[in-house]
Amino acid sequence: MTRAHRHPLAVLGLAMMLGSCQTLPSDAPLADPLASAPPITQGLDARGLSTLLVAELAGQRGDYQRASRGYLESAERYAAANLAERATLAARFDEDSEQLERAARRWQQLAPGDTAPARLLADLAAQKGDWDEALTRHLDIIELHGSRDLVPFLESALEAGAPPAPLLARLRDFPATPQTRHDIELATALLEAANGLTTSARQRLARLADEAPEQPGLWRIRAAVSLDAGAPDHAETMARRGLEHTPGDPRLILLLAQAEIRQGNITAAEANTDALLEDHGDSPDLRQALAQLYLEEGHTSPARRLLLPLTDDDATPSTVFLMLGAIAEEEGEIDNALLYYRQVPEGSNFLTARASAARMLFEHDRASDARTFLRIERLRHPGDAPALFSLEANLLDETGAKAQADALLDQAVDAYPENAQLRYQRAMRAFRHGDLAAMERDLRTLIDQNPENADALNALGYTLADMNIEDRLDEARELIEHAHELAPNNPAIHDSMGWVRYRQGDPEAALPWLERAWSEMPDQEVAAHLIEVLWRLDHRDRARELLQQARQRFETHPRIDDLLERLPELAR
Repeated sequence: MTRAHRHPLAVLGLAMMLGSCQTLPSDAPLADPLASAPPITQGLDARGLSTLLVAELAGQRGDYQRASRGYLESAERYAAANLAERATLAARFDEDSEQLERAARRWQQLAPGDTAPARLLADLAAQKGDWDEALTRHLDIIELHGSRDLVPFLESALEAGAPPAPLLARLRDFPATPQTRHDIELATALLEAANGLTTSARQRLARLADEAPEQPGLWRIRAAVSLDAGAPDHAETMARRGLEHTPGDPRLILLLAQAEIRQGNITAAEANTDALLEDHGDSPDLRQALAQLYLEEGHTSPARRLLLPLTDDDATPSTVFLMLGAIAEEEGEIDNALLYYRQVPEGSNFLTARASAARMLFEHDRASDARTFLRIERLRHPGDAPALFSLEANLLDETGAKAQADALLDQAVDAYPENAQLRYQRAMRAFRHGDLAAMERDLRTLIDQNPENADALNALGYTLADMNIEDRLDEARELIEHAHELAPNNPAIHDSMGWVRYRQGDPEAALPWLERAWSEMPDQEVAAHLIEVLWRLDHRDRARELLQQARQRFETHPRIDDLLERLPELAR
């Protein structure tokens, strides 16, 4: 092999060794022997060598960002898949998702037959919620290698909230081969069921059962589809058939237990859930998941039996106490439920437990006990005291004790004058009571305390715009635009941006903002704003269509009702 054709990595050791040598002394400059040589088109030139050395040394020092960029530059220069792979690995260590995607895409281009970059790109697309791209990558792998991981991917996607309709359309257009047809059929049935096409899904699954009864996942999906279709007896049969093919499969045993619970066969269900615990590890997570199955069907006793052993552990998960509290509350054991709720430690479930306990006491005409409980909890947990004040004020509002809620919030704001949540809550209550001056005082204080409080800026600006105070509309717009600069993706602020423009007499400028707000946050207030602007712009059919949609979508719609009082011709 000539010097010009060596592989890039083959000369790294030699280059590093040469770099440690001293230069030879010379009394006169030497002529460059390669000055008239043709340019190097393959292998390493000085720049390529330098780039690779820098990348290698950066990786050794833990500077993975620089290493990834160097390897990727070299991969581009020499079209070397292994360098693109190294760039991808370095980017993963650096947790730079954009660089990781760039490197992985180049890796796949240079090694189109390698499934590793395609799988990585599929995972990256899924993390971003780009389910169509993720599915495309999985289908690429299937086309190349007939991989069988499509169903697990789609199950994960659906669990994460991926809309099934676009995925189903994409899958129906995919040209399956005889080797991949059963996998594609099973995945299609899964998406059909998720899209509400239960009959089609069950027919497709029945055909698959005749053609490929040992297809992985077939009986599990048949059982799950039958459960969702309200046919627990058929689901039980499917789960038992599946266990004939894969004895001990925990997902099938779980589906069997669910089917038995749905049919009220609790003794058999408990036997199966006990078997799961015995055979697959008696873990707190599994016990909680099984208990949840019983609770969803209203069977509290077996759920309690599963959860109680977990309370003997010093590290009992907080959700266990929450579930036991809910069970005791359901059984009418109020004081017992209170004990469980109080055992939830500070952390993610702390406020949920206190809210459940206090609301339970209020609902059982024990308001005094509820307030005493919350007062004691504020003393026991001073770090959560502002949130507990807020919770109590909300509960007092819900029970009609408005004066007590006012007094409590005043007390809370005096005790925690820097707490934004409490002051904002008091401002919104003042607005609901029609006290604009009190609302503005609190919002101005919030803005003074934190000039980047986008919620306070937007709330004040929107209120001034909504009340259509003519000499303050410019001020309202300035406040809202400042809020938008701070939180450009907030749909409530998009609504305000449109509404203040409408109030200033520019419905054309208001429309795109309100359209965007409606697409991001379809609530009845945004709908009322958009309908009014459409009507003023003479888009009458669209306004009436949206009105009908909003009245069907929202159980209560006071802003829509107010709009109809002002524009009765809308309903004609």
